[in-house]
Amino acid sequence: MKLGDLEFWLITDGTFRLDGGKWILLETGAGDKWDAKRTEIYSFDAPPRLPQKLIARGVPSEKIDVVINTHLHFDHCGWNTRIVNGEAVPVFPNAQYMVQRGELEHAKEPSDRDRASYFPENYAPMEKSGQWLLLEGDAEVIPGIELIRAPGHNRDMMCVRLTGGGKTVFFTADLIPTAAHLPYPWIMGYDLYPLTTLENKKKWIPEAAGGGWLVIFGHEPATPAGYLREQGGKYVLEPVALDS
Repeated sequence: MKLGDLEFWLITDGTFRLDGGKWILLETGAGDKWDAKRTEIYSFDAPPRLPQKLIARGVPSEKIDVVINTHLHFDHCGWNTRIVNGEAVPVFPNAQYMVQRGELEHAKEPSDRDRASYFPENYAPMEKSGQWLLLEGDAEVIPGIELIRAPGHNRDMMCVRLTGGGKTVFFTADLIPTAAHLPYPWIMGYDLYPLTTLENKKKWIPEAAGGGWLVIFGHEPATPAGYLREQGGKYVLEPVALDS
């Protein structure tokens, strides 16, 4: 999809974006570091995987300049790394990886409530390689790509707003994981701070609808993108097909 001079693609394992000469990857999906039991539990897709999909676009992993992790739950950062000779190493060796500082700190010392969502092999290798850029609050990656801290799902999750050519795209991450979560009270049981999620939904849903933003959900297989329309005091999705 074109945003003025900018262009991005939606890929199953993550949202892929080209901007201003930089190759930027938003989210890296669940990865492939899974045993048979977890593969069955989570019903992960069969190949091709994210690196192969990027190669099909003509972009090998070495060309990625920036990787954005909205947070560090395993299903959002699994392709940060891969196993090579029994050791987890960065998949994108030349990239700067971005996440909130508080999220990385929490990932290293999670609570009993969310410990199962964090796998050290997804984030520790970038500390060793010096590839983390740790954020403290909202940040602009480059003009047209804004990272917005939106707590609720956890303390330091981010949403992403893309702008260009008079258009806006809003990636909701796990603030609104699927179209079914558009009603304000429909909040995931995984959320650590559900009332904060509620506050942020009441802030961002009307803004997205009023601004005519294209909304992209993080966990919606049937209708991953669309425009929000207000009908009778509620917000509904007008689906849009994006090239994958």
